Amino acid sequence: MGNPKAFLTVPRKEAGYRPVHDRIHDFGEVEQTLNTRDRQEQASRCMDCGVPFCHWACPLGNKDPEWNDALYRGEWETAYKLLKKTNPFPEFTGRICPALCEKACVLYLTTGEAVTNRENECAIVERAYLEGYVTIEHPERNGKRVAVIGSGPAGLAAAQALNYMGYEVTVFEKNEAAGGLLRYGIPNFKLNKKIIDRRIEVMEQEGVKFVYGQEVAPLSSPEGNTIAVTLASKTNEAPSGAVGGATFSAVVLATGTPTARDLNVPGRSLKGVHLALELLSQQNRVLAGMEFSKEERITAKGKDVLVIGGGDTGSDCIGTAHRQGATSVTQIEIMPKPPVGHNPATPWPNWPVILKTTSSHEEGCTRRWNINTLEFLDEKGDGHVTGVCVQPIDWKPNPAGGRPIMVEAGEPEIIKADLVLLAMGFLKPQHPEYPENVFVCGDAASGASLVVRAIASGLQTAARVNSFLEGVGSK
Repeated sequence: MGNPKAFLTVPRKEAGYRPVHDRIHDFGEVEQTLNTRDRQEQASRCMDCGVPFCHWACPLGNKDPEWNDALYRGEWETAYKLLKKTNPFPEFTGRICPALCEKACVLYLTTGEAVTNRENECAIVERAYLEGYVTIEHPERNGKRVAVIGSGPAGLAAAQALNYMGYEVTVFEKNEAAGGLLRYGIPNFKLNKKIIDRRIEVMEQEGVKFVYGQEVAPLSSPEGNTIAVTLASKTNEAPSGAVGGATFSAVVLATGTPTARDLNVPGRSLKGVHLALELLSQQNRVLAGMEFSKEERITAKGKDVLVIGGGDTGSDCIGTAHRQGATSVTQIEIMPKPPVGHNPATPWPNWPVILKTTSSHEEGCTRRWNINTLEFLDEKGDGHVTGVCVQPIDWKPNPAGGRPIMVEAGEPEIIKADLVLLAMGFLKPQHPEYPENVFVCGDAASGASLVVRAIASGLQTAARVNSFLEGVGSK
């Protein structure tokens, strides 16, 4: 611990966001960076607690006190080596993780100003790329092949870990590029897609093979512990770099949660009512150079936008709508407004369920809670949504236990909207019984969760695959 009294004298300092008037005109990352001196000073605030609750809270088990101390001392390469022991993709989590570690920080409990672990993490990995600490590893091969279906954070983590263990890994991705929701769900203003491309290039140089534009057909086990993966090309052309029916010793399913929760109320089929990912994925593809016809294009330009759903996906829709030129943005949530600042129901060091205001909210948004959606309206009669009929509600305890009971708390009203985005989460996938050498990980196993948890699941699944194939364990 380089400076044992820094937490007493150095206040928390965040890099902050670019000014609103500047950032809403482009899709560049909104978060700024501190200079080297300030960043090392922030790292000095870590107290190296006797019980590191940050380590406990992190799904990856990151050893924040160790790499914070190295960062404070200016030992950037050591800091990176410590960080990558537990986190394969700090360039992702350093940008989009909600930082469970910070809410479990002792300084958060005592002063409300946790150590800036997430920003420190991002600074370390960016210095690593800049100065060449991110090196290419060429593991010795063991002769066995593993297929990973899906290239989101869980699939990438599993693929990288298995590759380092010596397996020949092929990642099959149905989309045109790797990343899953990192690429097609998270806006560029939170995660520039060149950051994903940079990591994929490293993985390819280390031997991981990626096959894009492929739907993987049902799995079968023809004999022993092998899995035949049959590829069905969307274009009916021979898949590049892959052979239909290739045989693998094990398969990892990391297909995420592809089915969004819908809202089946009258008027759902009207034009202008979309699932959130329809907007987000299309916008990211547009930024990548893909073209869409006027009929296909989903845009908020000149429109009154209503976002239904109060989570991170809804927030991403708000920021995207602003950048597309929305006239107004309103967000409604069926659940009550969370407490501000502190919630006794979620005490430290647990993650606090409190009101969250994101950079997108700061850009301008009317937010309402305890609002139920009754109907999508077409007042012009041309098949396009013009407004949404909603009603204030309240929640009362269920005498029988379980989910609270929704009750009316006001008269129905109409919110003007000619673009409605449904951001109400995703349904947990249901899986059939698979052969014993098929492993499910990430959101495909748990349902929608955090990127950091998906990465942790990918690493854990890779370990299970390795134990299984070595014959020393079972799934």
